[in-house]
Amino acid sequence: MRRIAIAAVLLMLGGGCIVACRRPGSTSLVESADEAKAGSGWVAEFATALGIERNPATVFSGYIDADYVFVASSIGGTLTNLAVARGDKVAKGTLLFQLDDTAERAARNEAEARLVQAQAQLGDLLTGRRQPEVEAIIAQRTQAEASLRESSADYDRYVRLRAAGVASEQQLDAARSKKDGDRALVDEFGAQVRAARLAGREEQVRAARAAVEAARHDLAQADWRLSQMIGTAPADAMVVDTLFRPGEMVTAGQPVIQLLPPENLKIRFFAPEGMVADIAVGATVRVTCDGCRAPVVAAIRFISPRAEFTPPVIYSREQRSRLMFMVEARPQDRADTLQVGQPVDVTMELR
Repeated sequence: MRRIAIAAVLLMLGGGCIVACRRPGSTSLVESADEAKAGSGWVAEFATALGIERNPATVFSGYIDADYVFVASSIGGTLTNLAVARGDKVAKGTLLFQLDDTAERAARNEAEARLVQAQAQLGDLLTGRRQPEVEAIIAQRTQAEASLRESSADYDRYVRLRAAGVASEQQLDAARSKKDGDRALVDEFGAQVRAARLAGREEQVRAARAAVEAARHDLAQADWRLSQMIGTAPADAMVVDTLFRPGEMVTAGQPVIQLLPPENLKIRFFAPEGMVADIAVGATVRVTCDGCRAPVVAAIRFISPRAEFTPPVIYSREQRSRLMFMVEARPQDRADTLQVGQPVDVTMELR
């Protein structure tokens, strides 16, 4: 009650000063208003010192904007299927469009066949020669062993005959040579059997493994290229526009569908440079519009670091400073009640 009484006295004093402090002979209402504004400054400072503060709520004019999502393909092609229309609501993962994938599908099948071939070659090196080939070498070794037994018996007989003086030294040498030859042949076929059961050389196996890995990467790349021939919704969104029609050629990276996820709506308003210091990122604002049933709460997410002149189109109810700072806020609830381009009033408590 005491502060109210003091405030009343201040207002009376301020009003009296406005009348009494006018310059002698001044009859202009504009001059009187300017003088009143200047003369009331000390009243506001005195009221603040006494703890009597004004309501810091301020209303800014703004509009609804959005960050659109443009869905495109990394690979060009002819548009064969447009699965959505303007205004459709789509869920995350919904098919949006499809390009002609004839070449990409053929390349994928070719890469898969090369991978199978490389894996087969590696398997062949790791398993050695075929079993029938190994069995053929074993049969040859068995034949050489039989010949060795026969030549060994002949050699033993010639040794006894030579000791008895019946056989000559030349006959003994021939029997020895035949025996040594048969033993060498048995050893050779034994080595062939062991080699046939071994895998390929280490360098050959390493090269075959590298070929398999390269073929696997080629297949992965072909799968990726094939997946790029379709476009799917990255999030729940509304289809704002379709930029191509079936039969048209789409170049790589060119958008086909324009989407608007609800969370990508934003409120954009402009604050005079004299007030921008009182606005902070993270602060909440109340957004109202014509036809809105209740205010929408939004949080400030961005304040432009650069000043700009007032845009040529701004929903303003009064003359504002020409040097402005752009501020963006994101709706925290009821974003579905807002429409892009809609003029709004943004109310916030200045610091």
